[in-house]
Amino acid sequence: MAGPGQHVLLPAQRRTGQPRPYDPPLSWLESFEPGGVVSERPTIAKIAEQAGVSVPTVSKVLNGRADVAEATRARIESLIQEYGYRRRSPGTAASPMIDLVFNQLGGEWAMELIRGVEEVARAEGVELVLSECGGALRPRQQWIESVLNRRPVGVIMVFSDLDADQRAQLEARRIPFVVVDPVGDVGDDVPSIGSANWNGGRMATTHLRTLGHTRIAMIGGPTETLCSRQRVDGYTDALRSTGVEVDPSLIRYGDFEVGGAHREALALLRLPDRPTAIFAGSDMQALGVYQAARELGLDIPRDLSVVGYDDLPIAQFVTPALTTVHQPLHQMAELAARVVLDLSRGRTPTALRLDLAVDMRVRDSTAAPRG
Repeated sequence: MAGPGQHVLLPAQRRTGQPRPYDPPLSWLESFEPGGVVSERPTIAKIAEQAGVSVPTVSKVLNGRADVAEATRARIESLIQEYGYRRRSPGTAASPMIDLVFNQLGGEWAMELIRGVEEVARAEGVELVLSECGGALRPRQQWIESVLNRRPVGVIMVFSDLDADQRAQLEARRIPFVVVDPVGDVGDDVPSIGSANWNGGRMATTHLRTLGHTRIAMIGGPTETLCSRQRVDGYTDALRSTGVEVDPSLIRYGDFEVGGAHREALALLRLPDRPTAIFAGSDMQALGVYQAARELGLDIPRDLSVVGYDDLPIAQFVTPALTTVHQPLHQMAELAARVVLDLSRGRTPTALRLDLAVDMRVRDSTAAPRG
């Protein structure tokens, strides 16, 4: 497992004679094409002259080094983008690779996404490099340096994002990137793949309302994440549209993991007028609710109905089997891989923002409330 800022290489199936990846010498990074015209190729020295800096300073910017003043970096980045950075091939091409970046690796949720990207990468003969941000929602500059050294065909950011400077560095080197499950509003110019989170939240809550529940609690993910806010918004809309007043005391937030949901579920289930149902923002959070219910001697679904989100493989194997919102994680990952490969080949996607449909998987963890 990779640590913060570290990466793991997953080899693709190789064609006979296909060379292994390598890091090119700096001298091979001196090729630019103004506007795509091949008539004259300014060297790093020429870029340095136009920017009014030294050659080593340009080299630092090309390789993503952090020790360059912000204004100087912006000036050099502008020239790199103007001339269209392109590495000159020495005659032996490196194997293409995709960088797949998570805010945190581990668990079935991440594995579903890895499998989806890896399936497309393997079919295309592309390497897959896994990186994580150590729980942060944005990678550190060390990661950018590593990416610029590897020169991948593209980057897929999962539940993480890039700041403006990091985006500029990738764009200047023509390294496309796609965001999966964006943390926030990434803007209309950034390709992103997600799912219908608002509809999923509404769907889960409507299912519980149809069963007759009115005291329905919600344990969402982090408040700063877009998907969590959308699921909570879908939950509140479903309550209001079915004549139930939203009770703020029944809305809690966690981190999409078991531990945080366990603590919040204990607090909810100890209320004088406890909820008869809990909608958890992820299947892992639902497991935390299960644990809290067991500790308090509550039976699921006789005393408490529980709905999760994601439909991870474990949802079918817990007891009772978990009713959950199916999020097409594998398909989201496959689509992200295809989009980033298309972008690397100069193809424009038909839409930059794609949200895949979700649906309910009703199992054994929900039932009508007692009495």
